[in-house]
Amino acid sequence: MSPNLDRRNERSRQAIIEAAMALCREQGLARTTVEEIAKRAGVGKQTIYRWWPSKTAVVEEGINELAGTATDFPDTGDLLADLRTQMAGVASILSSPLFAPYLSLIGAAQDDPELAKSFLDGLVKPRVNAARERLRAAQDQGQLRADADLDDVVELLYGPIYYRALLHTRPPSPAQVDELLRIAFAGLAPR
Repeated sequence: MSPNLDRRNERSRQAIIEAAMALCREQGLARTTVEEIAKRAGVGKQTIYRWWPSKTAVVEEGINELAGTATDFPDTGDLLADLRTQMAGVASILSSPLFAPYLSLIGAAQDDPELAKSFLDGLVKPRVNAARERLRAAQDQGQLRADADLDDVVELLYGPIYYRALLHTRPPSPAQVDELLRIAFAGLAPR
């Protein structure tokens, strides 16, 4: 269910989003409640429910706003340079404490089919589609094999970044992005 954008007061909307994101950073999504969000934002609980169906919807909107254009794809004509720029942005976001609510949403979506659908439709698919479009343009320009399955390429490139972020093995980083691109485009064969 989409929020009713016509009835929103921008100052209250922003206060609600900031409160939800801050609470998620402080105590995690599972322990954050609509009541706490309302109290911190200085609004009534009914205001939140009038505009969003759940606390997770508030957090999703906050994440979209926070990400802004950081995950957009440049198209300079150089696929590797464009991937490096965009993927470094993703790595920075995933390693930033500001985006801890995003990782909490991923975890919560594992047990909540409605949240999983909303999360995929609102946050993931638009960005995957943008990646696929940029890769398709690279195929058209002869910078990427024409027979490469673009969904597999997206998973190959971004899976390791998410692996580090979600399992806390090491922080995602631009250096990781450089190595991922080197391996993906040069392969693992001995030189």
